[in-house]
Amino acid sequence: MMSGFEQQLIAFLSHLFNSIGWPGVVVIMALESANIPVPSEVTMPLAGWMLVLEHGGSRLDAVLWGGFYGALGCTIGSIASYVLGAWGGRPFLEKYGRYIMVNPSDLKHTDHWFSKWGDWVAFLSRLLPIVRTFISFPAGVSKVNFWRFTTLTFAGSFVWAGALTLGGYTFGSRWEELRAIMRPFDIPIAIILVGGFLLYLWHHIRRGQRVVPPIEEA
Repeated sequence: MMSGFEQQLIAFLSHLFNSIGWPGVVVIMALESANIPVPSEVTMPLAGWMLVLEHGGSRLDAVLWGGFYGALGCTIGSIASYVLGAWGGRPFLEKYGRYIMVNPSDLKHTDHWFSKWGDWVAFLSRLLPIVRTFISFPAGVSKVNFWRFTTLTFAGSFVWAGALTLGGYTFGSRWEELRAIMRPFDIPIAIILVGGFLLYLWHHIRRGQRVVPPIEEA
């Protein structure tokens, strides 16, 4: 069953797509990748039905046009989030991070992790619900290579958006069934993310409880 939010979103997207077509897809996918959780699992299948099937397009059109416009929007939003992380997020965390349990050591570990896995993260994160929405900001904070990040973001987003558009094309007016099939996969990803955050929180609390030996006066 579709949630109340998704039902309202479908009504909005239907009006948007009927009004301006593919540019509406670009705008919504840009918002999704700019830390605004608008589910692409609704946007792209709906586009596959309304903008491809209903206009007499083919399956190839669904993959190519859906993949291109979806990836274009995703890349635009990701660049905005990346720049925000690089220009604003990093200085903010370096100055005020201790108040939200982010210290220079955490930033150093994050930088090392992204330097080692950043290319894979840029591509594979685009294939994961929830993660795809927020990954660009920390990538910007760690200042991963901008051009590789942008290229791999587009590539991964093309695969994701093209597949969802093809799914919407295939299901047609029953495209909502595709969302119902995919929804259970959101839960384990959310559990993993919450578990990771709790582990991070526990680590910081333990470190804060460690007894620091007193400094002997000379």
